[in-house]
Amino acid sequence: MSPLQVELLERTRENVEIYFYKTQDQEIHRMLPSAVSTVEEALVAYEKACLPGADSFGRCIYWEGRYVGDIWCYCITKEEHPNAMLSYCIFEKECWGRGTASAAVGAFLKLVKKKFSLESAGAFTYADNAGSRRVLEKNDFVCRELFVQDGRESAYYEKNLKYGNEGGTE
Repeated sequence: MSPLQVELLERTRENVEIYFYKTQDQEIHRMLPSAVSTVEEALVAYEKACLPGADSFGRCIYWEGRYVGDIWCYCITKEEHPNAMLSYCIFEKECWGRGTASAAVGAFLKLVKKKFSLESAGAFTYADNAGSRRVLEKNDFVCRELFVQDGRESAYYEKNLKYGNEGGTE
């Protein structure tokens, strides 16, 4: 599977529903905290993200024309030092460990840096999610803090987008 075949396309209501149901998989759900517990809540969050001035922005990840996951930024601030938080999920397991998420993160960072003039991006992941940590590190994120929240060790990563390469290396 070539990660170069990754495309980031606009999200639709249909994608939101598919994403919600795909991420209910027990293994995915264990690694991906969610702020919504129903498809209706997911659709409301999507509608809010579509409003002018929304503080979140997302894209669907496609590989070879097939929808395989989502990537988004949230808590977008446009103040003195514009920044955002990054999140992503590849729900098609045959894409795991093949560079799909790394390629999507690199492309998405270029997009949001330009669209929102971001200077930095942050990301949280569970400390035991080795795949997610590798994706962030391949994209030049640096682990800034390990901490325990709700009884689970987590990691906070950060990337400076102001200078240099927006994407990482494969």
